[in-house]
Amino acid sequence: MEIPAFLRADADRSDPAGPGPTVAGEVRAGVTTFLTMAYILVVNPAILGAAIRIEGVDLAPELMAATALAAAAGCLLMGVLGRQPFALAPGMGLNAWFAYEVCGSRGVPWPVALGAVFLSGIAFLALSLSGARAVVAAAIPRPLQVGIAAGIGLFLALLGLQQAGLVVDHPATLVTLGDPTAPEALLALGGLATAVALQVTGRPAALLLAMGGVTAVAAVLGLPVWGGATAALPEGGLLAAPVWPTHLVGALDLGGALSLGVLDLLFVFLFVDFFDTTGTVLALASRTRRGEEGTLLRPRGVFASDALATVLGAWLGTSTTTSYIESAAGVDAGGRTGLTAWVVAGLFLVSLVAWPALSLIPPAATAPVLIAVGLSMAANLRRLPSEAEGAEARLAQVSGLLAAVTMPLTASIAHGVSAGVLGWVALHAVTGRARRVHPVMAVTALLIVARYAWLGAG
Repeated sequence: MEIPAFLRADADRSDPAGPGPTVAGEVRAGVTTFLTMAYILVVNPAILGAAIRIEGVDLAPELMAATALAAAAGCLLMGVLGRQPFALAPGMGLNAWFAYEVCGSRGVPWPVALGAVFLSGIAFLALSLSGARAVVAAAIPRPLQVGIAAGIGLFLALLGLQQAGLVVDHPATLVTLGDPTAPEALLALGGLATAVALQVTGRPAALLLAMGGVTAVAAVLGLPVWGGATAALPEGGLLAAPVWPTHLVGALDLGGALSLGVLDLLFVFLFVDFFDTTGTVLALASRTRRGEEGTLLRPRGVFASDALATVLGAWLGTSTTTSYIESAAGVDAGGRTGLTAWVVAGLFLVSLVAWPALSLIPPAATAPVLIAVGLSMAANLRRLPSEAEGAEARLAQVSGLLAAVTMPLTASIAHGVSAGVLGWVALHAVTGRARRVHPVMAVTALLIVARYAWLGAG
């Protein structure tokens, strides 16, 4: 059985790089990606629930349904328009800013905030269809792309270590070592060792097998890895009736979002999603090894999918929908085409009735995958130029490292990309090499400076 041409980004290429994809590999990759990002089904409603409220109505089931539907729509769009194995869902970070800063501290009504997300999606779409987003992505120098990919890898590894309880917050040092003897930490370490060992031996389902093994061990031993509780079948069984987000669909307030007092929200949503998506898809594209070095096949389709997903997600009642770096787990598992994204979409739709069963998968099972994939991506640092190659190589090296280090330390892909771009432009300017800076990079740097000067680091 062959993968349909309309799901393959390289279908019109006579000599695609690497081995050809298979249906089995795409399905395995889709399942792997879904399991690493399924946490969003629980986390996103919990975060948005702090802001999206209706007196006397329990919106938690509706927020979960909106999350699943937005993710499914985004993945379907990515499969057919971008033809890439990239999954989408409401983005972490922007959902917290939506709930706690926009609706919380600033007191913006949630329908107005959703209207701002919707309009930002329209702006994303215009930039995508015009080719502006693709031009910016193509203008990012190769050393910066390497640094961005490595930084995202370090960020992923940090997320995995946090999920495993091996890295925790500390009031003095910001982070410190957790309890390595805790059940979740031991399970995660065992899962990491299993995943790496299976990868070394060439098992194509290494990541999926590691996740399944950790989940099974935790359930059999009854280890307290679900927020202090042991594994137990949910009340009512493993399935639940789907809920339509009746109170959320179409509740956005476009008129309020266009008022002068909240226009800055459009800029922030635009800025963060633009650079989050750009950094993410460039890093993922380098993992697929499809096409020429440093290129992204079908960039307009990829970026348009992301933009349309944001528009649909806001209409459904959730914050910005964006490409997920967890897709790297599926890419490492063999995903190469839009069929992977469609498998993820199908699983998000299934989650509308099967989410109680998915809740049995503990963070300790997904943590090893994030760590393994993250460390693999961080190995991109070896591709940065060496100081011995001259002054230009040194500038490239520092800029790439700025992007790589800033991402995990600020917990933001957008801040990491910004640091790399500013570093590249500033270092070339102060060393008399300003003419070597691509005009798009120079303009982008000015926009980044304006963004931080106007709105601050938030």
